[in-house]
Amino acid sequence: MEEARGSTGAEGSGRKEAKVPTREEILKGSVGKVGKSKKSGIVYLSRVPPHLKPMRLKQMLSVHGKVDRVYLSLEHGSGSKSKNGKKQGKSYSEGWIEFVDKKVAKHVARLLNGEPMGGRKKRSKYYYDLWNLKYLPGFKWENLTEDIAYKRRVRDQKLAQEVSAARKERDFYLSKVDQAKVISEMEKRKREHGGEEALRSIEEKRSSRVFPQKRARPDPVTDKTPRLSKGLLSLIGGKGAR
Repeated sequence: MEEARGSTGAEGSGRKEAKVPTREEILKGSVGKVGKSKKSGIVYLSRVPPHLKPMRLKQMLSVHGKVDRVYLSLEHGSGSKSKNGKKQGKSYSEGWIEFVDKKVAKHVARLLNGEPMGGRKKRSKYYYDLWNLKYLPGFKWENLTEDIAYKRRVRDQKLAQEVSAARKERDFYLSKVDQAKVISEMEKRKREHGGEEALRSIEEKRSSRVFPQKRARPDPVTDKTPRLSKGLLSLIGGKGAR
């Protein structure tokens, strides 16, 4: 009984083991996928009417042939919030439709291009919109996904650069604000700690003020009288001493 309970193999559980695919089967499957991709065809839609969704577009074109995938490119700013805070509906600018058979894709592009999207039904909201379809020879869905991935990388890099520039500008501004705060604090401390010294220096400056003096005016009486020269006075003084 214990051995039966402990048995967890394929025979005990009654399940068959998963078969490992061989190299030939893997290559055959990959060739099948490549062959399917070669048989498919892409049609380009240059204008998408307002409020037309990918699922609705696929339904409209599936009437003429089997559609595999549909991709619609969002307009710039579509789906974002408005000024009122309400989320806007999604609107698309262009699209790509992949038909399983490229012959059907060519036929649909020739048949519908320039025709009303709503058909003959005037009640249809797409009655006044025209199909703008073009078959893209040699273009595959892989090319579209690569192009989308490349544009996304470019957009992400641009956004990262803008964010980095904004951060640098913010850090520079904050550093200047912090520097100004530090300088103001230092000046405040200097004023607080050096208040007495500043008062002393002001008093010293006031006490040591130098007032300009006017030159004495010459006396017209005394200054005009003739004076003896120093040499003559010395001679006179020498004779008196003898």
